[in-house]
Amino acid sequence: MADTGPHVATVEIISFGYLHAAPPPAHLTIDLRAHFRDPHISPELRHMSAHDEPVRTTVLGTSGIPELLEATKDAVTALLSGPSADGVTVALGCAGGRHRAPVFAQFLTTRLRGRGLRVNLTHRDLGKPVVTR
Repeated sequence: MADTGPHVATVEIISFGYLHAAPPPAHLTIDLRAHFRDPHISPELRHMSAHDEPVRTTVLGTSGIPELLEATKDAVTALLSGPSADGVTVALGCAGGRHRAPVFAQFLTTRLRGRGLRVNLTHRDLGKPVVTR
Protein backbone atom coordinates (compact mmCIF):
# COMPACT_ATOMS: atom_id res chain seq x y z
CA MET A 1 0.00 0.00 0.00
CA ALA A 2 1.41 3.40 -0.98
CA ASP A 3 1.89 6.07 1.65
CA THR A 4 -0.53 8.90 0.94
CA GLY A 5 1.09 11.29 3.39
CA PRO A 6 -0.46 12.77 6.51
CA HIS A 7 -4.20 12.54 6.96
CA VAL A 8 -5.90 15.88 6.50
CA ALA A 9 -9.05 16.22 8.57
CA THR A 10 -12.10 17.73 6.93
CA VAL A 11 -14.25 20.48 8.39
CA GLU A 12 -17.95 20.14 7.56
CA ILE A 13 -19.89 23.39 7.79
CA ILE A 14 -23.68 23.28 7.61
CA SER A 15 -25.93 26.34 7.65
CA PHE A 16 -29.57 25.74 8.53
CA GLY A 17 -32.82 27.32 9.69
CA TYR A 18 -34.36 26.32 13.00
CA LEU A 19 -37.86 26.96 11.58
CA HIS A 20 -37.41 24.18 8.99
CA ALA A 21 -36.10 21.27 11.07
CA ALA A 22 -33.94 20.36 14.05
CA PRO A 23 -30.27 21.30 13.96
CA PRO A 24 -28.01 18.77 12.26
CA PRO A 25 -25.63 16.77 14.48
CA ALA A 26 -22.42 18.71 15.02
CA HIS A 27 -19.40 19.09 17.29
CA LEU A 28 -20.09 22.82 17.50
CA THR A 29 -23.50 24.46 16.98
CA ILE A 30 -23.88 28.22 16.90
CA ASP A 31 -27.33 29.77 17.18
CA LEU A 32 -27.33 33.20 15.53
CA ARG A 33 -31.01 33.97 16.25
CA ALA A 34 -31.07 35.70 19.61
CA HIS A 35 -27.97 37.88 19.48
CA PHE A 36 -27.90 39.20 15.91
CA ARG A 37 -30.48 41.24 14.00
CA ASP A 38 -32.36 39.25 11.36
CA PRO A 39 -32.21 40.78 7.84
CA HIS A 40 -35.65 39.19 7.33
CA ILE A 41 -37.21 42.08 9.23
CA SER A 42 -36.15 44.51 6.48
CA PRO A 43 -38.69 44.28 3.64
CA GLU A 44 -36.00 45.05 1.05
CA LEU A 45 -33.84 42.12 2.26
CA ARG A 46 -36.55 39.60 3.19
CA HIS A 47 -36.73 37.84 -0.18
CA MET A 48 -33.01 38.07 -0.82
CA SER A 49 -30.55 35.49 0.45
CA ALA A 50 -26.90 35.02 1.30
CA HIS A 51 -26.23 35.06 -2.44
CA ASP A 52 -27.08 38.77 -2.53
CA GLU A 53 -24.51 41.41 -1.64
CA PRO A 54 -26.89 43.61 0.44
CA VAL A 55 -27.57 40.62 2.72
CA ARG A 56 -23.86 39.79 3.05
CA THR A 57 -23.04 43.42 3.82
CA THR A 58 -25.80 43.64 6.43
CA VAL A 59 -24.84 40.41 8.20
CA LEU A 60 -21.09 41.06 8.20
CA GLY A 61 -21.69 44.65 9.34
CA THR A 62 -23.63 43.49 12.38
CA SER A 63 -21.88 44.25 15.65
CA GLY A 64 -20.35 41.09 17.09
CA ILE A 65 -20.38 39.02 13.89
CA PRO A 66 -16.72 39.65 12.91
CA GLU A 67 -15.58 38.74 16.44
CA LEU A 68 -17.73 35.60 16.50
CA LEU A 69 -16.36 34.62 13.10
CA GLU A 70 -12.79 34.83 14.41
CA ALA A 71 -13.67 32.99 17.62
CA THR A 72 -15.39 30.21 15.66
CA LYS A 73 -12.39 29.87 13.35
CA ASP A 74 -10.14 29.55 16.41
CA ALA A 75 -12.50 27.02 18.04
CA VAL A 76 -12.46 24.83 14.92
CA THR A 77 -8.67 24.97 14.81
CA ALA A 78 -8.50 24.00 18.49
CA LEU A 79 -10.91 21.09 18.00
CA LEU A 80 -8.83 19.83 15.07
CA SER A 81 -5.68 19.89 17.17
CA GLY A 82 -7.05 17.30 19.61
CA PRO A 83 -5.33 13.91 19.64
CA SER A 84 -8.32 12.05 18.25
CA ALA A 85 -9.69 14.74 15.93
CA ASP A 86 -10.67 13.15 12.64
CA GLY A 87 -12.71 16.11 11.50
CA VAL A 88 -15.07 18.69 12.87
CA THR A 89 -18.67 19.49 12.00
CA VAL A 90 -19.94 23.01 12.62
CA ALA A 91 -23.65 23.80 12.40
CA LEU A 92 -24.66 27.44 12.04
CA GLY A 93 -28.32 28.25 12.55
CA CYS A 94 -30.64 31.19 12.17
CA ALA A 95 -34.42 31.38 11.90
CA GLY A 96 -34.99 30.55 8.23
CA GLY A 97 -31.52 29.57 7.03
CA ARG A 98 -31.41 32.16 4.23
CA HIS A 99 -29.54 35.13 5.72
CA ARG A 100 -27.35 35.07 8.84
CA ALA A 101 -26.31 31.42 8.96
CA PRO A 102 -25.33 30.97 5.30
CA VAL A 103 -23.44 34.27 5.19
CA PHE A 104 -21.57 33.33 8.36
CA ALA A 105 -20.94 29.84 6.95
CA GLN A 106 -19.56 31.19 3.67
CA PHE A 107 -17.12 33.51 5.38
CA LEU A 108 -16.07 30.88 7.93
CA THR A 109 -15.37 28.51 5.04
CA THR A 110 -13.19 31.12 3.33
CA ARG A 111 -11.26 31.83 6.54
CA LEU A 112 -10.64 28.15 7.28
CA ARG A 113 -9.57 27.39 3.71
CA GLY A 114 -7.18 30.33 4.08
CA ARG A 115 -5.57 28.36 6.91
CA GLY A 116 -5.07 25.46 4.52
CA LEU A 117 -7.92 23.33 5.85
CA ARG A 118 -10.17 21.11 3.75
CA VAL A 119 -13.72 22.43 4.16
CA ASN A 120 -17.06 21.19 2.81
CA LEU A 121 -19.92 23.67 2.94
CA THR A 122 -23.62 22.72 2.88
CA HIS A 123 -26.53 25.15 3.03
CA ARG A 124 -29.36 22.90 4.18
CA ASP A 125 -32.18 25.44 3.96
CA LEU A 126 -30.89 28.29 1.79
CA GLY A 127 -33.02 27.26 -1.20
CA LYS A 128 -36.23 26.92 0.78
CA PRO A 129 -39.00 29.54 0.57
CA VAL A 130 -38.99 32.54 2.87
CA VAL A 131 -40.61 31.64 6.17
CA THR A 132 -43.79 33.59 6.91
CA ARG A 133 -44.02 34.60 10.56
